[in-house]
Amino acid sequence: MRTRRGVCYPKVVNMCVARAVKRRKLEVAGGDANGCRKMLKKSPEITDDRDLFDALPDDIVLTILCKLSSSAVCPADLINVLITCKRLNGLGLHSLVLSKSSQKMLAVKAKNWSESAHRFLKLCVDAGNIEACFILGMIRFYCLHNRGSGASLMAKAAIGSHASAIYSLAVIQFNGSGSSKNEKDLRAGVALCERAAYLGHVDALRELGHCLQDGYGVKQNVADGRRFLVQANARELATFLAAAPSAVVPSSWLTWNPNRHVAGDGCPLLSDFGCNVPTREAHPANRFLADWFSDQIGNTSGPGLRLCSHSGCGRPETRRHEFRRCSVCGAVNYCSRACQALDWKLRHKVQCAPLERLADEVAENVGNVEGYFNGDGNDHGDDIDGNGGEVTEES
Repeated sequence: MRTRRGVCYPKVVNMCVARAVKRRKLEVAGGDANGCRKMLKKSPEITDDRDLFDALPDDIVLTILCKLSSSAVCPADLINVLITCKRLNGLGLHSLVLSKSSQKMLAVKAKNWSESAHRFLKLCVDAGNIEACFILGMIRFYCLHNRGSGASLMAKAAIGSHASAIYSLAVIQFNGSGSSKNEKDLRAGVALCERAAYLGHVDALRELGHCLQDGYGVKQNVADGRRFLVQANARELATFLAAAPSAVVPSSWLTWNPNRHVAGDGCPLLSDFGCNVPTREAHPANRFLADWFSDQIGNTSGPGLRLCSHSGCGRPETRRHEFRRCSVCGAVNYCSRACQALDWKLRHKVQCAPLERLADEVAENVGNVEGYFNGDGNDHGDDIDGNGGEVTEES
């Protein structure tokens, strides 16, 4: 590798300065202007075809590529550099550059998934990029059905304090994903949620609040659970303000609005307080899952398996009736209480069947609400109240 010191570092001649010095020497020696021009043209010491990029040391190019990789807004930013020349292609795939790759630079689309994309993410993983560990871990666990390798990659990212990876492992523990229902570990899920919430993950904090409220995997503490839910709302607002510092505070989403939130009009988790915060962007791993299973759920995940109904999640079931469902309408399914809370106020509150109408139908047809939903005797997993109430385990 060429560095800025030592015999390997080539001497770069400044053309303008060299010409000026040559001209000055000729003038002092008594030469005229025309003679100076002729001698400069004939001089073999100074040439105009020198490639300054080739003379640039590798460590400077690597520094520039690291800055580009860490600030890229799409994969094309780095790919366009890699296809420029052989030298940039070699240095662009250096482990130092790949380890600095940003989340958006690693955002592979499901329709563009290929062996080359898989190999590139694997190179980033080998370089120590924890974001690539999480994305590739999610893809392998849920899409490629390689549960062991996917969980190992997510665990590697979790060791590097990747909050989203820790929360994903918590969801796996809560649901017993990739194994049987008896393999659930609620205590481990709560512990992982606690760690992810400490690192600033909003959904993990919200999940922890619901666990405390319901006594799910932890001793019930309603007061602390509600406090965590309020903190999750406040943290979500702070996250948006940090991402958009130029946003005007007294705007429509932060002013008091006596009307309830309208579905599809931003993220409404603060609408109970009269605020409508714009929806935060989903993680590239979740977007990949949502796109991957939108067309392939019947072919790649198996018959009867469902997706999480929250549009920003994308997680599929790994076994039948793994996810919880709305206990009012029974039409939606969620991998976690956090997804249920988000989707309820985002769209499902206006889509869920009214409880009074369902009660009348149940009284006429079945006579028992529980029999109405679970009368077929099958294992339907956990039910979630449509209004964000308690999670109930079925016997």
